[in-house]
Amino acid sequence: MNEQKSSVAASHLASQSDIMGGKRGLIMGVANDHSIAWGIANTLAAHGAEMGFTYQNEAIERRVRPLAEELNSQVIVPCDVEDEGSIKAAVDACADAWGSIDFVVHAIAYSDKQELKGKYVATTRENFRRTMDVSCYSFTSLARHAAPHMKNGGSMIALSFYGAEKVVPNYNVMGVAKAALEASVRYLASDLGPDNIRVNAISAGPMRTLAGSAIAGARHIFKWNEQHAPLRRNVQLDDIGGSALFLLSDLALSVTGQVLYVDSGYNIVGVPFPNQDDA
Repeated sequence: MNEQKSSVAASHLASQSDIMGGKRGLIMGVANDHSIAWGIANTLAAHGAEMGFTYQNEAIERRVRPLAEELNSQVIVPCDVEDEGSIKAAVDACADAWGSIDFVVHAIAYSDKQELKGKYVATTRENFRRTMDVSCYSFTSLARHAAPHMKNGGSMIALSFYGAEKVVPNYNVMGVAKAALEASVRYLASDLGPDNIRVNAISAGPMRTLAGSAIAGARHIFKWNEQHAPLRRNVQLDDIGGSALFLLSDLALSVTGQVLYVDSGYNIVGVPFPNQDDA
């Protein structure tokens, strides 16, 4: 039954509309066709958006370019988010192609997966710095460079996870970085609000993505969420895509500084009910 409900939702989202017609934006973080960023891009394209894409290196470019070309993207550029100039160049490429930018999607995070095992207290200074730089600060940098090109206002979203709020096994320093990212969303929303630029985050439930596979015990987390979330299922790419569509479209013109949970309701659960599957 849950699979049927998810299928119906996906079918509904697949139908096209023009809600994003005329809007153009930059998608950062597509690694393959299972990436959350790709799920968002696919949904936005189905509703009229035009997008540019970034890739980190040649290996990722070989996966990203064919996907971007499926959506007729005219802007496919390299970007190393640890390099300020590289972020600016990616944003400028979009601005040069379109004249202005309407939205940006930041779906980038990194931490040494060897340090995500065990205890947070063992995190090294170097991995802490790099995790914060890539997973948190790069969104602030992206916002700073994109905002001047949002001449008619705009919308920005970043991706978070429940480990920013509660302890999740083997999430460790990434949870700290996501907590900082969510705080950044609020401060950026305050800074950019007078320019009619909205800034929000989506806290996605666990998914079978390349990034998720870097977390030790990911299968346990995935299964636990499925068993104990109120909807008794994990989220799919279309679920995240639909929520991003809302936040990036004019339907959310008065929504900013928020963290939207898209996790089948798992975040509301304190202690799971005993024998709930038999209820």
